[in-house]
Amino acid sequence: MAHLATLIPGDGIGPEVAEAARTVVDATGVEIEWIVADAGQATLDREGETLPAPVLEQIRRSRVALKGPITTPIGTGFRSVNVALRHELDLFAAVRPSRSLRGVPTRYRDVDLVVIRENTEDLYAGIEFEVGRPETAALREELTRLGAPEIRRDAGVSVKPISVTGARRIVRFAFDHARADRRRLITLGHKANIVRFSDGLFLDIAMEEAAAAPDVAFEAMQIDQLSMRLTREPERFDVLLLPNLYGDILSDLCAGLVGGLGLAAGSNLGWEYAVFEPVHGSAPDIAGRGVADPIAMILSASLMLRHLGARDAADAVVRAVDDVLAGGRVRTRDLGGTASTRDMAESVVEALDRDRTSDGCAAAGGR
Repeated sequence: MAHLATLIPGDGIGPEVAEAARTVVDATGVEIEWIVADAGQATLDREGETLPAPVLEQIRRSRVALKGPITTPIGTGFRSVNVALRHELDLFAAVRPSRSLRGVPTRYRDVDLVVIRENTEDLYAGIEFEVGRPETAALREELTRLGAPEIRRDAGVSVKPISVTGARRIVRFAFDHARADRRRLITLGHKANIVRFSDGLFLDIAMEEAAAAPDVAFEAMQIDQLSMRLTREPERFDVLLLPNLYGDILSDLCAGLVGGLGLAAGSNLGWEYAVFEPVHGSAPDIAGRGVADPIAMILSASLMLRHLGARDAADAVVRAVDDVLAGGRVRTRDLGGTASTRDMAESVVEALDRDRTSDGCAAAGGR
């Protein structure tokens, strides 16, 4: 039976890399019934909103979506589609693997870690008060009445909520993920010494859960120290568990350790729905030229296949990407080559075919 999946091509280079990923997924032989749904700039121009209600309804129907990068219009008051999806679908866990890839020269070797980021709270909860607004003045007065340090009259204010409920579920998710992925160590990043009642709460809940889960090693590290150590010995880390803002920043840092955002896949998971997407942006400056690197989108599609239970196909896609990159013949511009987006996708498909053929020969030789 075919799996139902929503495909959101996105903006900029999104349609190009989305088509490349779809081509690779279809070549695995896993049956996917793709339902294409538009969001972002295209729907803003056509319908006056970036995330139309039918798109959300379609994702709820399919339960799984593969999404290209989407541009958030600047200065328009529109909410980020990514943030809106996470809140509307309660996609509370972002999972972003970073692994050294054969044939991609970097300063580091043997990096194999995953960032697990709480996705719905912290400063991304969207509780903000604009400078000069009456409600901001009222908030400032109320905080002063409650004994808080004085806030300047010309300040904008963003609120950083971290709840027991939100912290506990992401911590438990991280421990479950570590077990399922046979990971050995969870490192939590925090600034509990400064923001005691938000980061401090996150840390306290994690320590409670770690005490009840002795099968997975656990440590906590201040975020500034963790940032420094990641640039010195990234191979030492395994799972990074982070509140929302720190997770956003350090997941990009980790992508840089292994070759850049063009290679960085991601998933946004909740108890009911899952959206898979590359970490990079929509790169409008190169849109339509066919030169974008589709690897991050292809690897995001492999995460989708794994989520759907097609583990063999997911592993085959990863091996095919490794094979292409290790060969060094086909490289897009970001990797120092001249190959097109389509060239890269076709090369991955060819590597899949070779992998399938070699498996068949091995099986035949064993009879």
